[in-house]
Amino acid sequence: MATRFEMVLHGEDSVSLRAAGEEAIAEIERLEDQLSLYRPSSEIAEINARAARGPVRVSPPVLALLRQARDLSEQTSGAFDITIAPLVRCWGFMGGTGHSPDPDELAKARANVGMGLVILDEQECTVQFAHEGVMLDLGAIGKGYAIERAAEILRETGVTSALLHGGTSSVYALGHPPDDEFWKVAVENPPASVDASANSLSPVFLRDEAVSVSAIWGRSFQNEGKRFGHVIDPRTGEPAASAALAAVILPSATETDALSTALLTLGKSGHEQIAKLRPGMRTLLLFESGGKLIAESKGL
Repeated sequence: MATRFEMVLHGEDSVSLRAAGEEAIAEIERLEDQLSLYRPSSEIAEINARAARGPVRVSPPVLALLRQARDLSEQTSGAFDITIAPLVRCWGFMGGTGHSPDPDELAKARANVGMGLVILDEQECTVQFAHEGVMLDLGAIGKGYAIERAAEILRETGVTSALLHGGTSSVYALGHPPDDEFWKVAVENPPASVDASANSLSPVFLRDEAVSVSAIWGRSFQNEGKRFGHVIDPRTGEPAASAALAAVILPSATETDALSTALLTLGKSGHEQIAKLRPGMRTLLLFESGGKLIAESKGL
């Protein structure tokens, strides 16, 4: 996941709070070892290395997460897709800052993207690829999943008030702080290089909910005056350009992580589609219009 995780825990017994926090962090580290495509011993790395040659047995939790990712891909019309890795590598964002790809390389990468190329056998608990070149990258769901699992551990150990985040882009609010009804979480304003005229964004109020934010800034590069971000549209093979920022609020951090990526990819034309996927979902979208960034929200 290559990001910093932090948490704040409230309670009367500091010893038990520290023990709960250490257990939650240990779970995040375990999931990193299990899900990171950059760790050769992980289950995802093993799938990427062997699944084109035959079925690869995985643990039931990993298969369940892959099944959830497949369902989310279907619900978002392919705007979220964990087979995005060939395109991420083609655009130079896999361990780099990005570059424009050769058209032939891009076409080849696009042929290896799509959840239809991933075969999940729930009875045998195996994963198989349709052909060579397919590759999984859980970067747009793994962080949220890890935060959600960590929050479950805190809740199981008796913690009733906590705030967790991974890289500040995915946050889970457990209960509420001692002095307020809600946790107040800021959404990062766009940098001046994106829109110098953008107003400050209002904080979001969370209680037993998660918020995930996806944006075109961060890992990006400029070419001929145009900015290309690291979030790639699986349907076109091009960096997402329909919006500048997308935020999603739901009880599940796994879902907010994936759906914020899908909303950023779809932009304004897909805002209503994403907002209707779950009851009670709250969303925020920033998109360019007339040379300025416009904020559009649903439920906030």
